[in-house]
Amino acid sequence: MIVPTMADMIAQGKQPEVLFWVGAAGSYDDRAKKISRAFVKILHQAKVDFAVLGIEETSTGDAAKRAGNEFLFQMQAMMNIEVLNGYEVKKIVTCDPHSFNTLKNEYPSLGGKYEVYHHTQFIQNLISEGRLNIDDTTLKGKRVTFHDPCYLGRANEVYESPRDLIRRLGVNLTEMKRHKETALCCGAGGAQMFKDAEPGNKEVNVLRTEDALKTKPNIIATGCPYCNTMMTDGIKFKEKEAEVVVKDIAELIAEANNL
Repeated sequence: MIVPTMADMIAQGKQPEVLFWVGAAGSYDDRAKKISRAFVKILHQAKVDFAVLGIEETSTGDAAKRAGNEFLFQMQAMMNIEVLNGYEVKKIVTCDPHSFNTLKNEYPSLGGKYEVYHHTQFIQNLISEGRLNIDDTTLKGKRVTFHDPCYLGRANEVYESPRDLIRRLGVNLTEMKRHKETALCCGAGGAQMFKDAEPGNKEVNVLRTEDALKTKPNIIATGCPYCNTMMTDGIKFKEKEAEVVVKDIAELIAEANNL
């Protein structure tokens, strides 16, 4: 599976249609790498001309900013913007809502103005353009519930693109009681992923997993690698691994299309 870099494309005199921003989790976490691979397979199937930054991609600075280190955030952001502008990048797609939010809403004031898409939005566009179809038979009949990532949902009001894709899979989409605007965080946002709950409190990811389990799902669908980790840990804590799997929407589409 070939994944070209921007440097290679530019050296060949080509400008790709879109830059795939992989993100820290999608680059280094073994579980999240599977999400990146699934999305790349979808891009290949749709014959999208894309590239990644490779070793030139660094953290967007999101976690530093949420933890209160504005200086580190701006230092990271300016380094990335210099690289992106140097390649004359216009359109970016990412599987990470944290990167999506940061690139879309916080980079413009620092000189980084791009057309930024979450991968569910981008896949939805590919379908509407007739470049991609989804097989609705492979997962037909499965009970699926969707967890809204905070930086996709409440922060950017992207609620319908992930749900539209899930429905196209031919599954039974069952909403949690707390969903869309009222969805509970998975427990990873705001750099909370790197700390324990305060004494006497239940971990947020366990609370959210309990929300999901009330729908009696076969699959908990996510649109964020960090949500995927937190919900997977929640399933392990509740000892439901034999009954429920947690998968990104890109993985479900790749599976449905036998990619």
